[in-house]
Amino acid sequence: MGVPITREEHEEFARRQDEENKRQNRRLDALEKDTEQINALVVSVEKMAVNMENMLSAIERQGNLIEKQNDRLDEIENKPAQNYEQIKMLVITTLISAVVGGLASQLLTFL
Repeated sequence: MGVPITREEHEEFARRQDEENKRQNRRLDALEKDTEQINALVVSVEKMAVNMENMLSAIERQGNLIEKQNDRLDEIENKPAQNYEQIKMLVITTLISAVVGGLASQLLTFL
């Protein structure tokens, strides 16, 4: 068996154990606070990722709307040019018809 210790030695040992327990408890408290902060950070990052995903979807939808608007705007801008081309072709056709008609009537009068 071991050598018995004195009451004074036992009290010193108990005091050191209490100090060690207090030190360990402080470390555990600090770790718990750090863990809570890390968990809060993880939740924030997850929320931010969801928000970014939603924003990306909104931007893509906005891009599609803008693309459609650009197509419609191009169509509207090209309409006067198309009308001008149609009028120009009509005028040319009318002039050619008039000239051919005039030549035909002159040819018929000579015959």
